[in-house]
Amino acid sequence: MSTLLSGKTALITGSTSGIGRAIADVLAERGAHVILSGRNAERGEQAVADIREAGGKADFVQADLTSADSARTLAGQARPITGQIDVLVNNAGVFPEGATTDTTEEAFDAVYNTNVKAPFFLVAELVPAMAERGAGAIVNVSSFAADKAAPDRAAYSSSKAALNNLTKAWAKEYGPSGVRVNSVAPGPVVPEEVQAMIAGDPRVAAVTDALPARRFGLPREIAEAVAYLASDAAGFAHGAFLSIDGGAGLA
Repeated sequence: MSTLLSGKTALITGSTSGIGRAIADVLAERGAHVILSGRNAERGEQAVADIREAGGKADFVQADLTSADSARTLAGQARPITGQIDVLVNNAGVFPEGATTDTTEEAFDAVYNTNVKAPFFLVAELVPAMAERGAGAIVNVSSFAADKAAPDRAAYSSSKAALNNLTKAWAKEYGPSGVRVNSVAPGPVVPEEVQAMIAGDPRVAAVTDALPARRFGLPREIAEAVAYLASDAAGFAHGAFLSIDGGAGLA
């Protein structure tokens, strides 16, 4: 256990599995009291139990981030757990694939509601108290796809580009009040157990061979970058974008 985030409370959206769960694990290891959120209560409670068993502090708030009201409700339920939120990690994301002509309005709205609207209103709810204290950190989990065009990901990629712009805008808006806003952009990330299952598949090799890293990333590698930006060690980082993508953004 590290003490880098000791005494801080971190709210991580979409944190019952994948990258979000890894972020919760790493921030708890760094000493933060983590508040996990997600749709699946069973996975959330299991994650909390695992973190506590490892010696960390954790709680779970069920949330379906599909509207401004749901974001406000999450903020209102999370804040009283420890009395304040010091770190907000906007990780929850919807990432469907499909051509523009095949994308329904409902699917488009689902992407933007979770990927853009929810972070916007969570920041609106939580940052004023951070600014009043003169300290806080927002880390937005973006994607290399925000700057890389793909014919079957127009809605998703554009939503992450919007989140990147929000990172810049919020860094300018809240930085003078002591609140740092930064972003991490993951590339292709696959859990270790899944990588073992797909090893040797020529379709996988075609993807990884195009990456300078020559492999997929791991959720924990993204989490380590988030932990850095959430900590005081990144005190001079405002509006930064850390590409943890194995070089995918270079192609």
